[in-house]
Amino acid sequence: MGTITLQQAAQWCGGLIDQKYKDVTFLGAGNDSRKIQPGQLFIALQGERDGHEFIPMAMEKGAAAVLCSRSVGDIPCIIVPDTRKALGDIARGERQRIGMKVVGITGSVGKSTTKEMVCAVLSQKYKVSKTPANHNNDIGMPMAILSMPEDTQVAVLEMGMNHFREIAYLASIGQPDIGVITNIGTMHIEHLGSQQGILQAKLEILEGMKEDGVMIFNGDDPLLWNLHRQQERTIEYFSVQNPECRYQGSDLVAEHGSLRFLARIGTTEFPIELALEGEHYVSDAMAAVGVGVTLGVEPEQIRQALERFQNMAGRQEIFQAKDCTIIKDCYNAGPESMAAALAVLGNRSGRRVAVLGDMLELGVCAPAEHYRIGRIAAEKAELVLAYGPNSSRIVSGAITGGLPEHMAKSYDQQDALVEDLRRMVKPGDVILVKGSRGMRMELVLEGFLEER
Repeated sequence: MGTITLQQAAQWCGGLIDQKYKDVTFLGAGNDSRKIQPGQLFIALQGERDGHEFIPMAMEKGAAAVLCSRSVGDIPCIIVPDTRKALGDIARGERQRIGMKVVGITGSVGKSTTKEMVCAVLSQKYKVSKTPANHNNDIGMPMAILSMPEDTQVAVLEMGMNHFREIAYLASIGQPDIGVITNIGTMHIEHLGSQQGILQAKLEILEGMKEDGVMIFNGDDPLLWNLHRQQERTIEYFSVQNPECRYQGSDLVAEHGSLRFLARIGTTEFPIELALEGEHYVSDAMAAVGVGVTLGVEPEQIRQALERFQNMAGRQEIFQAKDCTIIKDCYNAGPESMAAALAVLGNRSGRRVAVLGDMLELGVCAPAEHYRIGRIAAEKAELVLAYGPNSSRIVSGAITGGLPEHMAKSYDQQDALVEDLRRMVKPGDVILVKGSRGMRMELVLEGFLEER
């Protein structure tokens, strides 16, 4: 990663430093004093706790310097009015200093998987860095940039949001050369009002893009399709259904554990086989094809990268345990991804069990969306166990959809759900465990798998 002096960082963020410390350098940044690495810049953020309280611990652990909003004694530090904004300013300066190409990825569903696929494809030709795990907000993304090696040629940045102007801010830091929008769903509709509001928020990525930047959008999404008629910028489309799109995935054959399809780019076509289940992954792969082609990766390199691709931990991990097949998909959930996961479950043989946690941030849409998911679950599973404040809506939908009442149950305590799951599951069952990140559905799975 690049070495930054306090003087350079202070210039980028307009901060104050003691000149005797101007040549102190740091490598990367962190805001958790328990995890700070030697040589990093400690960011004293104001959250539930005041980050300034943890400065002594961070310095003891080897932090090189501190970004703070008030005097903290005779230590290397940069003093600014707002440490969160200053973090973004320093990251923007580092992005410009390194000078790498940047791919910004946003969307309601699939952005993390798309990010990983894009990284796999681009790594065939470039030195690639990325935002790790869920570092896609105004703290995580800047810290990820500050941790990138100096020889990074392409940075792949996931950009998340749940309010207006958040994507605009992230894009102003990352300044993408290529912007990808995977789709416009209903996640975060609580704060954005409607799908049109979500579209408006996602399109904020344009504000930070370079004039000659390229947008790569999902041509199967009705809200994204035809935006090229309204924008002066270059917009290209990927698709699995729309023949007018430049990047097309077609001739899909889905089997247990694999997806085979043809990737078409104009008159060029080549086969790809993904070691994944769920047709929605073809769309993510075609977004990665589009980015790869835009940055000059050869079709054969793209094919090899995608065929070796393995998804992130917690994203549709399929394994055998307790004489059952487990589909662990606990990373996050919204109506679109929940329906896609249930479709994967529905394609499995054996008795199918759906263990579903609430989908968060749906606002006034929450009751109807949970009910709708319950209806879908009734078509895909023989047993539905739901957890959370909206779990009764899922159960109501499942029973209306045809499940017997004793085969659909809601819970407000995870312990009770775990007990029933252990009692009701039989050898040979296929169990899907999925819910929003805040529902911690991985704890349900851990309880079920625990030996007693």
